[in-house]
Amino acid sequence: MKNILIPTDFSENAWNAIAYAVRFFKKSPCNFYLLNVKTPENTVDSLFDYNISQVLKIPAKFKLEQTVNRIKSELPKSNNHRFITVQDSNYLVKSIRNIVEEKQIDFIVMGTKGASDFTATSLGSNTSHVITKVKCSTLVVPKNAKFSSLKEIAFPTDFLTLYSPATLENINNIVTNNKASVRVLHIKNREAILNVEQQENKAFLDDYLGDNKHSFHFLTNKQIETQVQNFVENQHINLITMLARNLNYFQKILFKPTVPEIKYYSETPFLVLH
Repeated sequence: MKNILIPTDFSENAWNAIAYAVRFFKKSPCNFYLLNVKTPENTVDSLFDYNISQVLKIPAKFKLEQTVNRIKSELPKSNNHRFITVQDSNYLVKSIRNIVEEKQIDFIVMGTKGASDFTATSLGSNTSHVITKVKCSTLVVPKNAKFSSLKEIAFPTDFLTLYSPATLENINNIVTNNKASVRVLHIKNREAILNVEQQENKAFLDDYLGDNKHSFHFLTNKQIETQVQNFVENQHINLITMLARNLNYFQKILFKPTVPEIKYYSETPFLVLH
């Protein structure tokens, strides 16, 4: 039984993440924890804090119930899926950390932005904080992402990481369950070649993926956003997955778009593995 945590602020982006998660895990028995967090604005005496937190929970309770009803009426039904609503009055990252530990969460699923994120970047501040500060594999769903059969998965890497089997197990399970192909993507300077460590890590990854269909692709840094867009389109990529320790390496091309016509920021989900 998988335990899936889905934070929601009841925005349409958050609903899209819920809809995607239900379909993404349709073959797996799951407990879905729907979490709404009200962040305290200031600190006053404890009794007043308690009273305020109770008031804030009242509308959230009904909205969570409405969300569960919407799931049951609009999304594919599964006897293996159970939905549990959770409310908290805390700072978002702290609340999520507590629930990840308490409920032994396997995956967090959330939208790229909530109702309050109006930044020019593709990734809202809350989502960015969760994927960088919470040690739990997180599936991030852009606002325009629609679930389709997972047949092509991109795996960007710098080959500088010794991949542990425990980390790669999530990729392997997704690939095996969906009979998908893995397209390993390395972005390099034009003149750069893989050093000995990178070659060894590449060989390990090749061996681990084994009989699963996979291939290795190399792009240069020149016009990288356009190259990645072409790669996603030409390979019909359904999901981009990466290790959390590679986030600094890829955050510009994945999370901070500078080219307006690039679409993969808003259409292709990505899975960050811790």
